Amino acid sequence: MKLFNSSTSFESVLKKYFSFKNQTHSLEPFSEFLESVKSADFTDVLNFLRNNPQVAENFRKYIHNIFRDKTFNLSLTEANILSENAFVPELKKRILNKILPPVVNEQTIWYMIDNVSFTPKKDLKFLQNLPENEIDELFIILDISDFIIKPEVKKELLFSMNILSWRVTGSAMEVEVVRMAPQYRNFDNPFLALQNELEELAEEFEKNPGLQLHSKDSRYKQIKIYIEQCLEFVNISFKNSSKYGISGKINQSLLKIRQQVQRIYETVQLLVIDEERDVLINSKQLVFNILSYKSHRNNISELINDSTRLISHLITNHTAETGAHYITSTRKEYMTMFYKASGGGIIVGALCVLKMLYGYVPGSDFSHAFLYSMNYAMGFVMIYLMGFTLATKQPAMTAATMTKVLSEEGNIKSDSKEFAHLVSKLFRSQFIAFVGNVLLSFPIALIIIYGLDVFFSQNLAVERSDKLLKDLDPFKSKAILHACIAGFYLFISGIISGNIGNNSVFYQIPERISKNLSIRRLFGKNFAKALSKYYAKNWPGIVSNFWFGVFLGATAPVGLFLGLDLDIRHITFAAGNFALGLYGKDFTIDSYTFWISLITVFLIGFFNFAVSFSLSMFLAFRSRKLNFGQVSEIYKGIFKYFLKNPLRFFIPLRSGLDKKTDDLMNSTIPTKSEDH
Repeated sequence: MKLFNSSTSFESVLKKYFSFKNQTHSLEPFSEFLESVKSADFTDVLNFLRNNPQVAENFRKYIHNIFRDKTFNLSLTEANILSENAFVPELKKRILNKILPPVVNEQTIWYMIDNVSFTPKKDLKFLQNLPENEIDELFIILDISDFIIKPEVKKELLFSMNILSWRVTGSAMEVEVVRMAPQYRNFDNPFLALQNELEELAEEFEKNPGLQLHSKDSRYKQIKIYIEQCLEFVNISFKNSSKYGISGKINQSLLKIRQQVQRIYETVQLLVIDEERDVLINSKQLVFNILSYKSHRNNISELINDSTRLISHLITNHTAETGAHYITSTRKEYMTMFYKASGGGIIVGALCVLKMLYGYVPGSDFSHAFLYSMNYAMGFVMIYLMGFTLATKQPAMTAATMTKVLSEEGNIKSDSKEFAHLVSKLFRSQFIAFVGNVLLSFPIALIIIYGLDVFFSQNLAVERSDKLLKDLDPFKSKAILHACIAGFYLFISGIISGNIGNNSVFYQIPERISKNLSIRRLFGKNFAKALSKYYAKNWPGIVSNFWFGVFLGATAPVGLFLGLDLDIRHITFAAGNFALGLYGKDFTIDSYTFWISLITVFLIGFFNFAVSFSLSMFLAFRSRKLNFGQVSEIYKGIFKYFLKNPLRFFIPLRSGLDKKTDDLMNSTIPTKSEDH
């Protein structure tokens, strides 16, 4: 189709093509007309058609001619409905369709929309913004105000609904989908019932083409009930995902089932005629529905939002359970957090020295990447298994916990002072964890490097001291950027932990271990049960800590290989490296270097926390369909509470709100046993 001048007036287009009886099947006249009316006052268009009845008659015959025998079932059964049962293939398909639109049968409405409307979303918006009375008049002028009751149109609608019901029944009967809603195993399947009802309706239409539904029709009511039951099946399946876990494939299948059932409902509504004016209303609605489905057909952002929201909800649900343990309430818990963080600081101090020594080992960038990665990974796994804590690992967990508390019905509207007090508990827990990590990693690194100096009679930190101190100067290095990279990795490790937890539940790994015959025969039932419990409790943490270590260790060597200034800065390691830098310089550095390094250590901690916590909050908010505007008052409440009670954000002072916040946590954070 050739391009045309968008400034062409609608009058010239109508006179050019419809001043005579135009029997062409070309879509160019229609396309030019649509483009021209968008820049005109639609009232003028209607006035012109009223005042030129011959042109209007020729235009009407042309419209009927080009739409005659064109099927539209594809627009109802395919458009804006997932075509794949997996996210990646669906994403690839939509990207390809955007770049190179698929070849479509020319005898379909789908083909006509593709070739008439260059911007379907804008065209739909234009039509929707027109006054209703003007749209009604256009339909009357074009003699399409009653096409919804035409036998051929009703046949297409019934055919479309039957196609959708056959497809949705097949998807809903899959074993893994049925498993998500065991409540329906003892009841008649609503999908089969819906399919039977629609098939009977189609058979009745074959016998009586004049068949018409109304809102009090028993057939319509029955179809509506089955549709509601099908949607309830999907809702129950999504709710049960917290108990049984869910895979990407099942998530996509449930989304597809919901889309198809909703499409059946939207389509059957078009067949319901209670009053004469409903004929025109439903005729318009069918047109708008087809345009709406078509305009969203290859929408990538909607696909990503719908496909990832539930998975992110489950990930944050599992990390929220872990995050609840990182919020201290009493002085005893506060000091316990300090001791755990101190243990983590001891191990990190040793890891700092080991990494420095690995740097002296000759080898390629990738061999160093492996050594650094294993050093970090084994250290972090050791910290986790020994019950110690790494302060910056907490934000990714606690962000999910805080959002889960907020998302519970009623909490977001409750007294923000209670939530502000809960935030103060979180903040002081993070603060004491930072203190414990830093206070121990610094002296432990010093003790170890001093011991090596005594043992080998050589200061092993001399060669590295300049770089170690330079890396702690934000004006001479990219310390802040590298701290943000570490914060991003902390966020990713939280996602890994939640994902492993979800997959463990979905694939029933602990149950498989406890009931595995080989393990039972070799080691006994008690061992199998103990191993099952150990796996359920520790495996997500082990995997996330391992990969967090790999990310930290591999970033600098991989960045060097690629010629990029990439690295990581972590507050606990920064404190240890500061100690090594001081020892390498024999504690003889100028005051600027000392103070800038000390300040940068805490700046690094701030950005570690800020990036990981904010990204985790964003994911958690998005997964629970909250937006930042909803909690703006709570943010203000937190700030006011801090101004009135600043010490509560650093030390565990008693408060009358302690019990209320504990109840708030206990009522919203389920235990593992309750979930599983």
